[in-house]
This record gives sequence, C-alpha cells and structure tokens, in this order.
Amino acid sequence: MQTILFLVLAFLIVIFSVLQYFKSKKTREFKLNEGICPSCGAKARTFYDKNTNTTFKQEVIKSRILKNHGCSGVTEVEYKCNVCGLKEVHQVSSAGCNL
Repeated sequence: MQTILFLVLAFLIVIFSVLQYFKSKKTREFKLNEGICPSCGAKARTFYDKNTNTTFKQEVIKSRILKNHGCSGVTEVEYKCNVCGLKEVHQVSSAGCNL
C-alpha cells in the first residue's frame, strides 16, 4: 500500500514539474517577444529629439531566424540580449505557407 501511495505521489510531482517547466518556458518566450529580457529585466529605451520632433527606440532584444523548416515545420528563432548577453533559442509555429 505504501509503495502505491509513493508511486502516485511521485507521478503527480513529475507531472506538475513538467507543466511548470513548460509554463516558465512559454512566459520567457512571451517576454522575449515583447522586447523584455527575462534574465535582467531590461526593456527597450526610447529617446525623443526636440529639434527634429523624432522619437528613437533602442531595442534590447535582437532576434534572428536560425532554421526555417518549410511550410509545415517550425521556425527556430534565436533571441539575444544586448545588456546581459542572454542567448535563447525557441521554436515558433510558422502557420503554413500563406499562399
């Protein structure tokens, strides 16, 4: 009886740990898409030039496509923070060919 109870508890702990991992990964990807570094919290800076009435925006997160796996595949995107040097790779759904 104790063995069954231990196995059920271990199974539930593993399931919740996996769900927590995917949730944290998704929130990190969301922050990177918004332009906020999940590690150091740096955001994009905006500057306003009064002489020319122009607003400049300096992005903190740079993204580039590493691999594009075609119409039915995913796109691997690398995000890099200019402030702390964080580098992460996430897979983004390409949503078809859009023909």
